[in-house]
Amino acid sequence: MSIPFSGGFTRSAGIYSAIGKQLKSVSLKPVKQVVFKFDPFRPNVKTIRDCMFLLSSAKVVNTNPRCIVKTEIADNCEPTISVTLDIGKNLLFKTENLNTLEVLQQFNKIVVPLLPKEEEVGKIAGKIAAGAAGKAGGKAGGKSKPTRK
Repeated sequence: MSIPFSGGFTRSAGIYSAIGKQLKSVSLKPVKQVVFKFDPFRPNVKTIRDCMFLLSSAKVVNTNPRCIVKTEIADNCEPTISVTLDIGKNLLFKTENLNTLEVLQQFNKIVVPLLPKEEEVGKIAGKIAAGAAGKAGGKAGGKSKPTRK
């Protein structure tokens, strides 16, 4: 007699794929300024350095070229990410006891709902147009039916 299996058959793809998934949805459109402030000689700065690398990449910065991304190196201070939004709110992420995935998840949780709605409509319309263009090309190798006149 055996015990029936319960649970998933596949494993998680890992932390790096989860970070990549979160990074794909990061947008700086509703953000005015991002300031990374840390002391590089403190022990728990790996998270803020990773976030600084990811959020200052060309792909993310190109989502809002007017967004200012600054780095401040200060003596004996806690690693923080300060985000100023277009609507006037300030967000402060204290990253000393967080990992990179948690920071990106919370950033997306706050910023993604503030994205303009026409951007989402544009993505859907672009996919529909791309699909219609692919279908409009006709059949590549099949016989076409004769049309009646």
